[in-house]
Amino acid sequence: MNETTSFAALGLSEPLVRALEAEQFRTPTPIQAQAIPSLLSGRDVLGIAQTGTGKTFAFGLPVIDRLLADRARPVPKGARALVLAPTRELASQIEASLSKIAKPLGLRLAVIFGGVGFGPQINAMSRGVDILVATPGRLMDLIQRGAVRLDGVHFLVLDEADRMLDMGFVHDVLKIVDKLPSARQSLLFSATMPATLSRILTRLLKDPVRVEVTPEVVTVDRIEQHLYQVESAQKRHLLVRLLQNQDLRRVVVFTRTKRGADRVAEALDGAGHAAAALHGNKSQGARQKALARFKTGDVRVLVATDIAARGIDVADVTHVVNFELPDEPESYVHRIGRTARAGRAGVALSFCDRGERDRLKAIERLIRRPLTAADPASAPAIVAASADAGVVSAPVAPAPRINQAPAQPRPAGARPRRPRRGPRSHAA
Repeated sequence: MNETTSFAALGLSEPLVRALEAEQFRTPTPIQAQAIPSLLSGRDVLGIAQTGTGKTFAFGLPVIDRLLADRARPVPKGARALVLAPTRELASQIEASLSKIAKPLGLRLAVIFGGVGFGPQINAMSRGVDILVATPGRLMDLIQRGAVRLDGVHFLVLDEADRMLDMGFVHDVLKIVDKLPSARQSLLFSATMPATLSRILTRLLKDPVRVEVTPEVVTVDRIEQHLYQVESAQKRHLLVRLLQNQDLRRVVVFTRTKRGADRVAEALDGAGHAAAALHGNKSQGARQKALARFKTGDVRVLVATDIAARGIDVADVTHVVNFELPDEPESYVHRIGRTARAGRAGVALSFCDRGERDRLKAIERLIRRPLTAADPASAPAIVAASADAGVVSAPVAPAPRINQAPAQPRPAGARPRRPRRGPRSHAA
């Protein structure tokens, strides 16, 4: 499709275009330019797009436009459009983005997710809403309590569908879909297309138009990527030493498990580097507080699991550290995409122990290039992201090898010491 220079040229109504201009949105992104005309024409759409490409407005604007064209009132406890998202953070982010445009135009929105009380969400749904944004688990809870009905939904959106499958939501999603009217328009957005998702697409979409932008390899090309081969027991020591370089100004560290995230955050705090953990075992209030402290700079490092990090949208993350390589290579692309946002450059540093080499090979196959090896023994010249263009090196002073203790003098005639073993691994 040729590049479109205005939202009006895509076919959006004049009131909606004015609302966008009031919020300083004037030029559609590629995914918006491709998806919006098909959605306005009533077609189901399958969109392949990553976080940060503008997909919330790609599905949200045509839904808002069609709801404005038919000003039917939502039934009590019902919704006219339903957006499903895998995490609390992403659901909140979607609702906040759509509210900026939809509320001034007279539409009602609500967001429901777990980790908070039922009362306010039940009250929000009592009169019915035009757009409901929800996580599948909490939505099923409210349906079973009789607080939500879905028989009036005309538009269904599944955002980050691949992550919903990873989180085990597939059965809840299919139960929810079965409660919707068959005469509806459905939109599904996913960063990847795993086989499991492909197998159930016929239950979710009817003869969809497929739109796809920003292949993963293009995104990672903007990010300077370095690899540290390091044993798991030494990963924390290496991370602490890397953080001595102040060019790592705002850092997201990824672990594979919630327990691992807590341990790394505690270790960093103990070493004098302000850190907070973000994962699914935290209450919603604690998660929002951790993210807010990270955004304001009260903490320099956010230690997160893959699932919790899906809602992180901070424009000036300078570095991403893969403390542990992910099980799925696609998650590597999602992780490092937390940096290099809004046209900025970024840096990704990955730790790999001998048990993670198969994961490393899978990542390199996906991004179609090897990761640049760095020497952890010298606390290397650490790359620093430039907000303007490119990346520059900022050397730090060499440090002792991390896998051996500094030599100590021995009394004459003493037996040689055995090499000292490192501390037990706490890697999850």
